[in-house]
This record gives sequence, structure tokens and C-alpha cells, in this order.
Amino acid sequence: METITHLKDWRALRASPDWATSTIGLVPTMGALHAGHLSLLGRARAENQRVVLSIFVNPTQFNDPNDLDSYPRTLEDDIALAQPHVDAVFAPTTEEFYREGYRYRVTESELSRRWEGAHRPGHFDGVLTVVLKLFNAVQPQRAYFGEKDWQQLQLVRGMVEAFLLPVEIVACPTVRDADGLALSSRNRQLSQLGRAHAAEFPRALRNARDAASAAANLKVRGFEVDYVEDHAGMRLGAVRIDGVRLIDSVRL
Repeated sequence: METITHLKDWRALRASPDWATSTIGLVPTMGALHAGHLSLLGRARAENQRVVLSIFVNPTQFNDPNDLDSYPRTLEDDIALAQPHVDAVFAPTTEEFYREGYRYRVTESELSRRWEGAHRPGHFDGVLTVVLKLFNAVQPQRAYFGEKDWQQLQLVRGMVEAFLLPVEIVACPTVRDADGLALSSRNRQLSQLGRAHAAEFPRALRNARDAASAAANLKVRGFEVDYVEDHAGMRLGAVRIDGVRLIDSVRL
């Protein structure tokens, strides 16, 4: 397994004969890997000759500097965990990936303004911009995203279609703990009590008769609710518990 931090080194590897003639599956992450990420890597391994894991805590998608500062960074552990599953880890530096200072960015003007976009201004500009950079750098045939971040998944698909990118976006089912909570890198920021309490979030999304009832039930249980809404056969929600912001989506 190769671990690469400089773009020139990645381009040299990507142009080598073994890589240039291989199908490549990309799993983009911000690190702090868990079993959900490993499921994406497993799917990528089954469908491609080479698998690339990107690890990059993308500063442009954080509208809250405190959230960026507290985001878990576990690069050495992530590389060790990924080693059996990938051919290369691409972990670029912020200075190299944003050498123009984020003067150029991707903006979507409709779906990105709702839900997560309404509560995290500029978030999806950062997400779409960094994903486009990763696609241009890695040049994968396929890229793998979890369905938990449903809005992000739709926006990435839309960007690929809009800009005629030769990348297949593969959606993978949300991986959950035994109590139903969707796996997330942010879960490790929860206290023991907060983690037990957080399991009520997906249950409320699944069991309520409508979005308003789900939001009301969550508030009664002590959650701060950013939103719960039904859209396109999905129920989307974002809450805060124990000072940690969690999102989820369930099929209706």
C-alpha cells in the first residue's frame, strides 16, 4: 500500500503502467475511519482493480471554526486500519489542495440551500469543490458514498452530471450500530450517556407518523433539532446532543 501526500507523487503513480490500465475506485473521507468506511472500501474492492482511500479534513466545508478544530484527526490509525483494503491512501495537505486560497469553488443554487445548507452556510460549496478536486486528481472510474449523507449524495451526483465527469457515483447503504445509530466519525465525540441517548434519533425518524411528529418527539427527549423533513421518499434529520451534531436519513 502506498501513502501519498503530494500531488506530484500521486500523479506519477497514477500514470504508471499498472495504474493507468486499471479501474480505480475512490472512497473519499475525512478520516476517523469506522466500519461504515470499511463497508465502502469493501464494495470498492469488489468492483475495481485498484482502490484509493482519500483522507482530507476539508476546511472549506466547516462554517464553524470550533467544529473544524474539534473534528477527530487519526491519520496513523486510519492508515493502519485501511491497509488490508486499499492500494493507496491519498492524504493531501491543505496548502497544496487550496493553493489558490479557495478563490475558485463549485456552487449549486437550489438543493444545496436546503436542510444542511440552510444550517451550515457554504458547507456544500466546500464539499462539492473538494470532491471535484479529488475526482480531477485521482481520476477514478467509480466513487463510493454512504446514503446517510443523502443530500450530499444527490449533490455529488448532480455535479457529476452537470460537468460531464466520467465517474460513476455508487451509493452504499448506511451502516448502523446494533442500537440503530448510524456510524459516524462524530460519534466518538459523544459521552457515554450521550451515545446511549443518541440511539433515540434514528428510532424517532423511523417510527413517527410524519416529520413534525418526529421533530416534536426528539425535542421532548432533549435533542436540539435543526430540522426533520420528508423529501423524495426519505426522512432527513439533523440534531444536536451532548454538544455534537448528528445527521441521518431513513427511507419512508
